[in-house]
Amino acid sequence: MSRLRALRQCMKENQTDVYLIPTDDYHGSEYVGEHFQCRKYMTGFTGSAGTAVVTQEMAGLWTDGRYFQQAGMQLEGTSVELFKMGEPGVPTVHAFIKSILKEGQTLGMDGRTVSAGELELFRKELAPLKAEIRNDLDLVGEIWEDRPPVCFGHVFELDEKWCGESRAHKLERIRKVLTEQDAEGLLISSLEDISWLLNLRAADFMDSMVVLAYLYLDQDRTILFTEESALPDGWSRENGVEVRPYNDVYRFLQEYGKKSIMLSRNSVNSLLYCSVPEKVRIVEHENPTFHARAVKNPVEMENMREAHRKDGAAVTRFIYWLKKHAGKQGITEISAAEKLFSLRKEQEHFLCNSFEPIIAYREHGSIIHYSATEESDVPVRAEGMVLCDTGGQYLEGTTDITRTVVVGPVTDEEKFYYTTVLKGHLALLDAHFREGCTGLNLDYLAREPLWRLGKDYNHGTGHGVGYLLNVHEGPNGFRWKMVPERNDSGVFEEGMITSDEPGYYAEGKFGIRHESLLLCKKAEKTETAQFMQFEVLTMVPFDLEAVEPSLLTVREKELLNEYHRKVRETILPLLPEEEQAWLKEQTRPVM
Repeated sequence: MSRLRALRQCMKENQTDVYLIPTDDYHGSEYVGEHFQCRKYMTGFTGSAGTAVVTQEMAGLWTDGRYFQQAGMQLEGTSVELFKMGEPGVPTVHAFIKSILKEGQTLGMDGRTVSAGELELFRKELAPLKAEIRNDLDLVGEIWEDRPPVCFGHVFELDEKWCGESRAHKLERIRKVLTEQDAEGLLISSLEDISWLLNLRAADFMDSMVVLAYLYLDQDRTILFTEESALPDGWSRENGVEVRPYNDVYRFLQEYGKKSIMLSRNSVNSLLYCSVPEKVRIVEHENPTFHARAVKNPVEMENMREAHRKDGAAVTRFIYWLKKHAGKQGITEISAAEKLFSLRKEQEHFLCNSFEPIIAYREHGSIIHYSATEESDVPVRAEGMVLCDTGGQYLEGTTDITRTVVVGPVTDEEKFYYTTVLKGHLALLDAHFREGCTGLNLDYLAREPLWRLGKDYNHGTGHGVGYLLNVHEGPNGFRWKMVPERNDSGVFEEGMITSDEPGYYAEGKFGIRHESLLLCKKAEKTETAQFMQFEVLTMVPFDLEAVEPSLLTVREKELLNEYHRKVRETILPLLPEEEQAWLKEQTRPVM
């Protein structure tokens, strides 16, 4: 690859032996703007998670189980080797670099894309080798001639009727934490935290609606480092927020005049961390906004119900359309995604998709995070199933839903696994658990039907969801094992929203996933403890054509029928007459 040759030449000129290329932007975001897609530019892999390592002799890409198939296909025919994270015998990125780096050699990286916590870990691991670590090298930027500019989008203010809490009150809450932690100032670099705290969102930037910025605050000042022209006219003056150029945050920290500053080592990038003068005491603390934004307030909870009511109507209409038109001329994965977008767009207060839609027909469904391109797009024929994982951003909140839709005859194998995955989905949404539990306690409920068969799915069962922010947010999630870097094993609290999405993937044949969003709520309090439960927000039917009733227990049938009754009552008034008749049939009781 010419790009790898150019990068290697650049590495020689900078006396760099190993070069690290993460997926992250300068804020540790999961989904990044085009300007920050260095790993994609160098390897051709388009997934949302992965890290590349380049030496003069080799290039490797590390990614997780969601992307094994996709990465294998996209790297085929290239010199980039795929390392499947978590698989037996596959070293971690850190272990691999430690094994190939010789004494006195240099590891290079753009420190803006590597957290301070990860840089510290590299330093500890490579100390015995007396290796040099340079975190001031944007080598991909040096060879990327047509690199897209940094995009700030169009920022708008989220009214309190949508978010339920004023900016002033949120700032007051966070400043109390500064006092408690004996810190004079706070630096926040994570985009979702800044956007939540200031009640700002950015359109035309990314599906996550976040504002590209850094934020500093103390007891007297709030300073936002961003592109001022992206903000609403007069916003900063009216709200007492000082706005400075985006990149001035580094100079601000270098000249920082107070005695202490609070920040999260795992959140800020390493160049920011290194910019703080040695004389300044760093108060290591998780962003105080991290937990606060995960717990939705009563206004946000009610708005999210409304968002899912409207979204449920749009997705249900799409399923009706897809089942009716599959096999007809012009219906492909991409055109189906466009149809769903048009139906969502009809809903009041719809803004955009919450992530790139996954409309995956038959064997494409086994590629966990498949997204159709012009090269991969295929017609949707009147046979088999289509996995549809999509979501929307509304002023009332963020949606994320997966339904696997039958568009023609299905095999007994497909029906068996469709029903088996559904059993796990229903068990998790029916969870009744003691306060203090995390997703590590509950994940088994979703996996048990598959584990009993010796089967599994290679992704987490669920992730937290933001409010008109990221579709993936911590600290809540469902996962069978601890993955520290994901920070999604927090205790469930009332107001947290988490996805329930077990799946089954038969490579080269089909894929099945059922996903609904769950709102955590308090149940009864007994002499033993406070107990918790979930309310299902997603209002879209499952496809009964693929359900095998004989595989369901009495309780599972009750859960499915009760859910379908609620779907029918919630969205039936929003549908045209013909689709109402279809929904009534689609949500008929399973006996």
